[in-house]
Amino acid sequence: MLGIDISSSTVKLVELGRNPDGQLVLERCGIEPLERGWINEGNVERFEEVADALRRLLQRSGSKTRNAALALPGSAVITKKIVLAAGLSDRELESLVEIEASQCIPFPLPEVSLDFCVIGPSVGSTERVDVLLAASRKEKVSDRQALAEAVGLLPVVMDVESYAMRLAAGRVMDALPNQGRDALIALIEVGSHSTSLQVIRNDDMLYERDQVFGGAVLSQQIARQYGLSFDEADARKKIGNLPSDYADQVLQPFMDSLGQEIGRALQFFFTSTPHNKIDHILLSGGCAALPGVVEAVAAQAAFPCQLVNPLDGMLIGPEVRSAELAFESTSYLVATGLALRKFYP
Repeated sequence: MLGIDISSSTVKLVELGRNPDGQLVLERCGIEPLERGWINEGNVERFEEVADALRRLLQRSGSKTRNAALALPGSAVITKKIVLAAGLSDRELESLVEIEASQCIPFPLPEVSLDFCVIGPSVGSTERVDVLLAASRKEKVSDRQALAEAVGLLPVVMDVESYAMRLAAGRVMDALPNQGRDALIALIEVGSHSTSLQVIRNDDMLYERDQVFGGAVLSQQIARQYGLSFDEADARKKIGNLPSDYADQVLQPFMDSLGQEIGRALQFFFTSTPHNKIDHILLSGGCAALPGVVEAVAAQAAFPCQLVNPLDGMLIGPEVRSAELAFESTSYLVATGLALRKFYP
């Protein structure tokens, strides 16, 4: 199954497999840029252009797989955990979930795509179960489905970006002391135009926030400093082909700003919840690969910070250009989480 991540600036693809020993294998991956405005706040504004970009990415990858997992941004999905009696049939569960959804969703149910899953026994009661419901406007779901179908893919999973991120980061969380149990973990992805923050404890997301700040700011600063076009600045940022004063004059001020933005996002969390500290910051996204960025975020936020490379520890298949992964690997957080749905539905 292909993990297809459609963001405001790129389409990303990840395909995973397992070898006979059960090790994960990165079989294919790739990124195709999108022009600004084609995807706006999660909405597909230029369908044909985005479909063409996805088609180019598929052709370049060489994948013959047709099943695909896609995701909606968290802003397009309403999720809620509810508690119901254990032992109900699927039909009884569905009926009760629809009743609950009608009370928390500000749209008529016929206009909504609704799904749910039983998480497990409710804490403190063997006769109750926790159920997670998720709902989104049907047109949001159908837009993603139509993009996949337009290029010959079969959309078999429609996830939420934040859930895909957590699945991809799960191996890093498991390596934390005590496997991260009972710890407050801030999972941060720095994208091109926005930075997303999730604060997680065990299996619960306590807080979620997006801020308008990302790697495009650095590309704009490079373009302005050295008289380059944005596209040229973005390309040279990735390969490091920039003048000798770049690190001091452009990169360090950007990393200071990034650390301040993340620190500000955490302060919003502290002021809106009873918590006043974070145990672990896990940093991913394209900018996470910049040299020194983990240290800059740790210094500004005053909490331990480490990199999340969702592909770390995987075997690399022969179709993957390993040289490109040095800078790109941290960009594949959502796409990797979606591809992992093949093994962790």
